[in-house]
Amino acid sequence: MGVVYSKEEEFHLKVTAKDVGKYVILCGDPGRCKAIAQYFDNAEFVRSNREYTLYTGYVDGVKASVCSTGIGGPSAAIAMEELIHCGADTFIRVGTSGGMAVEVMGGDLVIGTGAIRMEGTSKEYAPIEFPAVANYQVVNALVEAAEKFPVRSHVGVLQCKDSFYGQHDPGSMPVGYELKEKWDAWVKCGALASEMESAALFTVGSVRKVRAGSIMLVFANQTRRELGLDDPMSQDIDPAIQVTVEAVRILIEKDKKK
Repeated sequence: MGVVYSKEEEFHLKVTAKDVGKYVILCGDPGRCKAIAQYFDNAEFVRSNREYTLYTGYVDGVKASVCSTGIGGPSAAIAMEELIHCGADTFIRVGTSGGMAVEVMGGDLVIGTGAIRMEGTSKEYAPIEFPAVANYQVVNALVEAAEKFPVRSHVGVLQCKDSFYGQHDPGSMPVGYELKEKWDAWVKCGALASEMESAALFTVGSVRKVRAGSIMLVFANQTRRELGLDDPMSQDIDPAIQVTVEAVRILIEKDKKK
C-alpha cells in the first residue's frame, strides 16, 4: 500500500521507511518509548508528533523500533497502518490493563490470544463476526519469553473498550445497565483483563496480513476488589517490557531460520 496523503513522509507519524524497523514494539504512553528503547542497541530518537514518538535501534543486529500510539483503537490503528507503509510487519503491544478473572492479580502479566471487540475501530475493518485474534507466532514467542522471567503470566482473551470511565463507573452512564451486563458476561466467559487497543491492532494485523500480539501488565483487578478479595496494585511495567524485548529476540531468531 502506498503512502496516504503525504508523498514525502507518513501523514501522522512524520517518518519514512528508513526510520522504521521490521519489528515494532507499540506502547500507549509516549513517555515510555525511551524506557523501552534502552533495551535496544544503538537506539536513537527519530521523531515525535502528536501522540506518536518513535525510537529505532537494533535487536541482535536487526533493525527494530518502538512507537507510542496514544490511548485507544483509532490512534493505535493509524500508527500501525503508517508503520506498515514503512515496511514493518511484526508488532507487539506492551501496556497496562485491569484484571478481570479472579485469578489474575495486580503485577501479573497477561498475554492476549484474542480480544473482545467492544470498541469501534475494528468495526471499520471487519464485520463484527470476524474475531480479533493475535498472531500465533507472536503469542508463542511471548509465552516462551515470559517463562524466562520470575513473573506470573496468564494467556487468554482480553476485553477491549473505548470508554475507560464506562468500565470503572458504569452506573453514571445512561447505558450503564448494558455495560454492567456485558462486563459480567465477559468475566463469566473467562476474559482475563481489560484494555483499549488490542482488538483494533489484532484486526488491523489480520486485514493487512502482518503479525500482531499483546502483553499487558495488570495494574489491579476490580473483580477481586468487588468480591472483597486482596487486590494488590502494581505500576512496574519493566518486567513486561523485558519479556517483550525477549520475544522480539525469539522472533528474530526463528525468522532467520526460515
